[in-house]
Amino acid sequence: MSWPNTDTVRTTQAGGTQPPSGPPPTQRGADESRHLPLTHPRLPRWAPWLVAAVAGAASGILSLSMGWHLVGFGVVAVVLYAVALPTWSRLVENARAAKDRLVTTLVWSAFALALVPLVALVWQVVKEGAGVVDAQFLTYSMRNVIGPGGGIYHGLMGTLLITGAATLISVPIGLLAAIYLVEYGNNGRMSRTITFLVDVMTGIPSIVAGLFAYALFAIFFGEGVRMGIGGSVALSLLMIPIVVRSCEEMIKLVPDELREAAYALGVPKWRTIVKVVLPTSLSGIITGVTLAVARVIGETAPLLIIAGSTDSTNVNLFAERMMTLPVFIYYSFTQPGVPPQYGEQRAWGAALVLIVIVMALNLLARLAGRVFAPKTGR
Repeated sequence: MSWPNTDTVRTTQAGGTQPPSGPPPTQRGADESRHLPLTHPRLPRWAPWLVAAVAGAASGILSLSMGWHLVGFGVVAVVLYAVALPTWSRLVENARAAKDRLVTTLVWSAFALALVPLVALVWQVVKEGAGVVDAQFLTYSMRNVIGPGGGIYHGLMGTLLITGAATLISVPIGLLAAIYLVEYGNNGRMSRTITFLVDVMTGIPSIVAGLFAYALFAIFFGEGVRMGIGGSVALSLLMIPIVVRSCEEMIKLVPDELREAAYALGVPKWRTIVKVVLPTSLSGIITGVTLAVARVIGETAPLLIIAGSTDSTNVNLFAERMMTLPVFIYYSFTQPGVPPQYGEQRAWGAALVLIVIVMALNLLARLAGRVFAPKTGR
């Protein structure tokens, strides 16, 4: 059974017919043909590369004729690219695509600009320090060394011991404070006070932490005290706010449904935190702690005040002075000895080793975040 086409014939109650309402089919087809298309012309994929090549060539010609340096060449090339590509896109595509290409160019330019000092710093350190780092440099101290020779073994051991002790001090305090803020604080007066103090500690200068550690240890050991554990206390003051903030954010990300499921089974709150909340947020906590260690491992000012410096290897945190890599770099540049080139070379080598340690810690944080991440089913 087929129904009549209501667009062509409409039956009235009286039994008559009336012509279809609206424009005829041919007119409606013409109206539909004037609708906006779903696609529009696009620049070819190689268009950005072509514009970049032309902009680079034009900037190179201007730089050679005007005697500009590399900075001027880069600025002019970016400006030409940022003008030419959106203009071409506006002519071929549309205004929206042109704006998108302009903003994309500005974002990539800002990213490249941010990479310039980082790449320049790493390149300078690698160029100056790669020729100094060898087995002897990593396994010898500066005891009784004048002129060439010697190494950073005493500073390397001091850095690892002081930073490790600072981590042992900071992680329990920071983690427990974060658990209180998320699980027990309930935005009360105590939690707001702790949050405010953590924010204040985040912005304190590192030298203030060193002065505090020195004043604290001077009360018990007298004036002029220098020991490695004092440096650990100073660094822990800088690490604790970072650990608190990172752990707090990771614990907040744990879904409330997991807590409620544990409570429904009659599990106490403390056991829910230990067995459910902390394992779920473990990857983020480890990442935050590792990044906090990388943040403080290069601090110099507090260690100059409380840990001091020495040319011998000291592995006892509770006795005598202890050398660290940042302090070794500082003294190697400010007091390089005679002739000075050997001390400066050792400073560059120690700086390279310190950068490698920081990069290794960041990579370790990435790896730990993947290994300890909660396993999710498909």
